[in-house]
Amino acid sequence: MYRMTSQRIQAAALVLLTFTLHQPLSAQDYDPVAEVKKAKGELNAGATDWPQLFGSYLRNNVTDQQAPTEWDVTTGENILWSAELGSETYGNPVIANGKVYVGTNNGAGYVKRYPSEVDLGVLLCFDEKDGKFLWQHSNEKLPTGRVHDWPQQGICSAPMVDGDRLWYVSSRGEVVCLDTEGFLDGENDGVTDEPNENKDEADVIWHLDMMSELGVSQHNMCSCSVTGVGNLLFVCTSNGVDEGHINLPADRAPSFLCMNRETGDVLWTDNAPGENVLHGQWSSPAYAVLGGVAQVIFGAGDGYVYSYAAEGENGKAKMLWKFDCNPKDSLYVLGGSATRNHIIATPVVYDGMVYVGVGEDPEHGEGEGHLWCIDPTKRGDVSPTIVYNSSAPEQPIEHKRLQALVAKDGDFERDNENSAAVWHYVGADPEEFETTMHRTCGTVAIKDDLLFVADFSGMFHCLDAKTGESHWTYDMFAASWASPLIVGDNVFISDEDGDIAIFKVSREQEMVAEINMDSAVYTTPVVANNTLFIANRNRLYAIQEGAQSDPVE
Repeated sequence: MYRMTSQRIQAAALVLLTFTLHQPLSAQDYDPVAEVKKAKGELNAGATDWPQLFGSYLRNNVTDQQAPTEWDVTTGENILWSAELGSETYGNPVIANGKVYVGTNNGAGYVKRYPSEVDLGVLLCFDEKDGKFLWQHSNEKLPTGRVHDWPQQGICSAPMVDGDRLWYVSSRGEVVCLDTEGFLDGENDGVTDEPNENKDEADVIWHLDMMSELGVSQHNMCSCSVTGVGNLLFVCTSNGVDEGHINLPADRAPSFLCMNRETGDVLWTDNAPGENVLHGQWSSPAYAVLGGVAQVIFGAGDGYVYSYAAEGENGKAKMLWKFDCNPKDSLYVLGGSATRNHIIATPVVYDGMVYVGVGEDPEHGEGEGHLWCIDPTKRGDVSPTIVYNSSAPEQPIEHKRLQALVAKDGDFERDNENSAAVWHYVGADPEEFETTMHRTCGTVAIKDDLLFVADFSGMFHCLDAKTGESHWTYDMFAASWASPLIVGDNVFISDEDGDIAIFKVSREQEMVAEINMDSAVYTTPVVANNTLFIANRNRLYAIQEGAQSDPVE
């Protein structure tokens, strides 16, 4: 397995295991479950539904609902129902107003005109009470092939649902608004150029093709799970490199955009990462009012987190702050030897702070990681340090894509007096593989000031959300692509071996159970209406205390 090689990171960690840049915040009475409920309540969905990725625009995956800690997919114990998905599933389930939505590929072949051997990206809709298939939105593969639309990858995003409308990013690089009733209501709402009005197919209200209309060139796939507030819809475009993984064919295309969710009109765009995108841009935005200002927060392909005024200004983007999540001397190369990373995880808002870790496409291996707590009330470049060059030592230099600080060229760094770094976590002891923070695809979940995050090397970390101090790590012995779910006093995490590990939300490690789902789980468990929903590689399970279903043959 990959082991850290950066002497700079190791030395810093050995001097101070948790690198605290600001004094810890004073204890506050903050209830994350109540805050998620409040934010979730802005959408027209059931009070205990889960209408978007991680429930709300705060992106903190916490709930006070009930979920079983025992079930068996082979016997059907505590399984309310299960439904067939495609052959690969990366989209997280969303539950709203009696329906369950999940992105996958066409391996199940639910729609007659697209047999299972036809490769598509599909968004499936099921009845929440019994798992009955209702309708599907079908996305034919792009003719440009795997550079934009990887074979069998399917839909990798989760939708956002409000009332009878749904928004999501498709595998074709389109932002799509659908009628949640499909054609089951006998009406064709929105666009009228759909190929048919079959009862089992989606009813499109509007769509925006980011490739043809905005010049975006996504790398391999689009995976942004949109969020929004009011009529504003926020999207990361997934703009990235070409098939050779070196050049950016569309470095002037936007990385982030804000749309009118009712009409599909683009309100503002920004391409701040520009030519510095390292690989792809597969993070999803968060939103919150922070320091009295409505902010939308994006993780970007250059390794920065960016915050913008949600409404923009005079039809243009208004950047509030940016934060470099990598050491300035870190280097980007393809594969596990890189020390510079971009951001796949989604930023999380908790008690006025922003939390995010860095990562890389899992296809490019394991590597060292960084997890940050950021103060979002600062403005401008709020990175921990600023880079200068000896030729003009008082003038900050422009960020460089592959390595921001090249010492042999006379570059050096100074501490940034305007830094927004509250703390920086690289693991309890980076000399030990099992206590190192590695690259992550996962988003943090936080409750009772306990932060949980999984990394791609299979380590599950518990640390103090206020100070970054490590409490414990657990080796899952399998890669995790997922994010934790906190349900009451328990936290759930899935891995590539198909195991769901359940721990107590505690400063002391206490495993409750470990349950296998019979196939790899790349998605994050979610809870709605006291039912646990887990999508493994090719099947969706609704898990409920006291339920019993027939075993899957």
